Amino acid sequence: MSSTSTLTSTRAAPEPALPAARRRGRRRGGLNTPRLLWLTVPSLVWFAVFSVGPLVAMSVISTLRWKGLIYDPSYVGTDNIRHVFSDPVFHDALRNSAVQVAVVIPVMIPLAFMLGYHLSTRPRGYRLLSVLYFSPGLISISITGMIFYGVLSPNGGTNGLLNAAGLNSLAHSWLADPSTALPSLIAIDLWRGVGWTAVLFASRLAGVPGDVIEAARIDGAGRFRIMWQVAFPMVKDYVRTLTMLQFLWTLFTSAALILLLTKGGPGTSSTTLSYLVYEKAFSQSDLGYSQVVGVVLLLIGVVGMLLIRTLLRSPLEKIS
Repeated sequence: MSSTSTLTSTRAAPEPALPAARRRGRRRGGLNTPRLLWLTVPSLVWFAVFSVGPLVAMSVISTLRWKGLIYDPSYVGTDNIRHVFSDPVFHDALRNSAVQVAVVIPVMIPLAFMLGYHLSTRPRGYRLLSVLYFSPGLISISITGMIFYGVLSPNGGTNGLLNAAGLNSLAHSWLADPSTALPSLIAIDLWRGVGWTAVLFASRLAGVPGDVIEAARIDGAGRFRIMWQVAFPMVKDYVRTLTMLQFLWTLFTSAALILLLTKGGPGTSSTTLSYLVYEKAFSQSDLGYSQVVGVVLLLIGVVGMLLIRTLLRSPLEKIS
């Protein structure tokens, strides 16, 4: 009888559990197996082909005199670099790009943030306002060019309104005047970008805790002070990200609108670096010159992003 009970208790006894550290070690060791490294291969190949590859090709082509695929390239070393930096057209394009970025970014980001904060408070008709703000960013660049070609042409809407208001002296060819061609393009950039950037800011500001805003209001802070001294610091990382994206967007994508409206003119008054890359490569078949300008454009983009990141660092990042 006793032997039977002993045998039964022996069979019923559970197996000893593995130590917790040993189980964690097995899981951790499984994640570090070389087999899982193969999961990174597709992304590395993608990065090499579509990021590193074009950069290397751009650097190589910048040392060549090459008119295109059906022509044989010839190595010229640094001749293209000397040609670019001594070319007055490049100087004008560099100046115009600097003016464009220096106006668009400081105007667009604060204005979009204020509109976004207003939307985040959910005023009456905020859904309709969100749609209206976001709509310009949904219109294709070709349609935008057609719209503003009609608005800014000598017989277009702008001059028609000025003539109707008795301001005939202010009416002129906005896109054909060297003094107004670039400002007109900058105004179009602002029209396209402010609204949808404001909607993005509003979506981020909606995540700001309401009790923080309410506490500031109880302490006597006004709407303007709450917006800039309470809400802005809490979303500063998001502001920095959108500022960098808008900087790159303005710097690299201005060529399309210029091609549709002014083609860099009159003269070189609206030629930017991104348009100069296109013009030299596809209109003048000077790929070496074009890629030197492309390298300069890339370096300006990197330096600009680092500068924006430094200027818009959060207080915690500055302490660390």
